[in-house]
Amino acid sequence: MGFADPSCGVRVSGPRSVWAGPLDVSGLAVAGVREAACAAASLAHRRGASPGFTVDSRAVAAALASLDRLRVDGRALQAWAGLSGFFPTGDGWVRLHANYPHHRRALLSALSVGAEDDETAAGLVRRALADMTAVEAEDQVRAAGGVAAAVRTAESWRQHPQGSAVLGEPLVAIETTGVPGAALGRTGELPLSGLRVLDLTRVIAGPVATRTLGALGAEVLRIDPPHRPELLEQHLDTGFAKRSALADLRRPGQRERVEELVSAADVVITGYRPAALAGFGLGAEQLLQRHPGLVVGELAAWGFTGPWSRERGFDSIVQAASGIAHRYRKRDGRPGALPVQALDHSAGYLLAAAVMRLLARRPETGGGVVRVSLARVARELLGMAAPEPGAEEPEPWPLRTCECPHGELAYVPPPFLLDGEQLDYSSPPSRYGQDDLVWRSAR
Repeated sequence: MGFADPSCGVRVSGPRSVWAGPLDVSGLAVAGVREAACAAASLAHRRGASPGFTVDSRAVAAALASLDRLRVDGRALQAWAGLSGFFPTGDGWVRLHANYPHHRRALLSALSVGAEDDETAAGLVRRALADMTAVEAEDQVRAAGGVAAAVRTAESWRQHPQGSAVLGEPLVAIETTGVPGAALGRTGELPLSGLRVLDLTRVIAGPVATRTLGALGAEVLRIDPPHRPELLEQHLDTGFAKRSALADLRRPGQRERVEELVSAADVVITGYRPAALAGFGLGAEQLLQRHPGLVVGELAAWGFTGPWSRERGFDSIVQAASGIAHRYRKRDGRPGALPVQALDHSAGYLLAAAVMRLLARRPETGGGVVRVSLARVARELLGMAAPEPGAEEPEPWPLRTCECPHGELAYVPPPFLLDGEQLDYSSPPSRYGQDDLVWRSAR
């Protein structure tokens, strides 16, 4: 993942490093975005166009902080719940994630804490954790359906069965069906114009991948379960250039409607736990058996092999388990965190790039599946020491403004310059869950 590999022709501008710290977060982030730009240029070339892409590290830094910089009617959004963060245990630290209501309930149940307000509950959680080891806390919360990770060193993670399994996985895994797929046709103004992406993702990494494909011209339809709604701040941050609909896959009629959408899609991207959608016939192998020309993208927190491969997780939790939080520890020994959710965003751009690479080859090699995990991206980052000298302080990348059903948004545009002009999203986030389960583009 070189910072300035010239092979694909996408130029990189801006300062070499924009974040301080022991790891090369800038190099990881820019490489992921640049790979997406390279893949988009390659796909466009296959479709008869020759766009010129530029990636600026300042735009990349802004894109990875898009939620922090987002404003709704001038107001910043609350990104973290009161019970999400580092908590001391009897022998170390554990990181908890309770942004989603069902994960908060599971956490409190696991620790036998009443459903109090966050401030009161946090004190009771600290008291409960003080009598536990970090690994005991991790096990107990996870067993109850919550989300937690003991803070480990990188060496401890490599010796863990899941950390060891991730070492054997590629950064981006690609498998093709070998059944030649439909021709791509000529592109319009953007590399993915006329192509359809069904978005079955959550939180950040998957939605960033689909937001990127939407910015590059694809028609993106995101579907969420009505009983587990997405957090509004996540929707507003990653809902650009896509529509938002609801479907309950437990209801046969709605599951059949989703299958109809799949049959007319070019790409399906999933961001739930591996195998979570297989019960509804939407696992990668099942999809490709029915539709061998389809391109499927799968994201996972912990990897696709190993004992934790089907466990839930988030960027912050993977940072804690993999050794990143320990590498960023503070002078007083408290664990720290990356300056941005770099695992999520980098995984999203890498997945979008791999999807575009596979689409470009679809007429010859057929559809297939591409897989990226946060834990494998974490492993990549842990091998990337920060360059010397330290980070520069770039000027903030300019925000754009637009109106959406939720208010006036000030937002970070996509991190691509196309033929010298800043690329922008084709549409703002729609009202959450209110769009129809239909494709709008004609074939």
